[in-house]
Amino acid sequence: MAGNNVEDYLIKGIYGEKQIKIEERNVFLGTIRERVEIALTTSQVMANSIYSQIEANFSNKSLTLLLNGTLPYTAISKYIKLAKKVNLPFSLVNNLPTPTPIGLVLAHKNAVDKNEIFIKDELYHSTQF
Repeated sequence: MAGNNVEDYLIKGIYGEKQIKIEERNVFLGTIRERVEIALTTSQVMANSIYSQIEANFSNKSLTLLLNGTLPYTAISKYIKLAKKVNLPFSLVNNLPTPTPIGLVLAHKNAVDKNEIFIKDELYHSTQF
């Protein structure tokens, strides 16, 4: 039994914590689909204006803003400034093992399992999933 604990400890040290739904985490900027309140594609984040649905959710302090760190700062800065203004925690997510079409995620700490998490407009439809 002690051998298994040492082996588990070494494996965790080498590979990191075991994670569930790794494919989902790679797509949704480190979180899983069931925790997502709302998400934008990279092309939607690159748009000049802030989506009103995102801005309306910034008042919910139980959310965390996750931004795709591979996008140009000029595209994500408007969301960073707004998050700082309303004291919403945010993170820039870099170093994902695979490219993702997701540019922004507002996520809960626990599952909410909403049916529709995307804002579907002409920019959404131009993104391949």
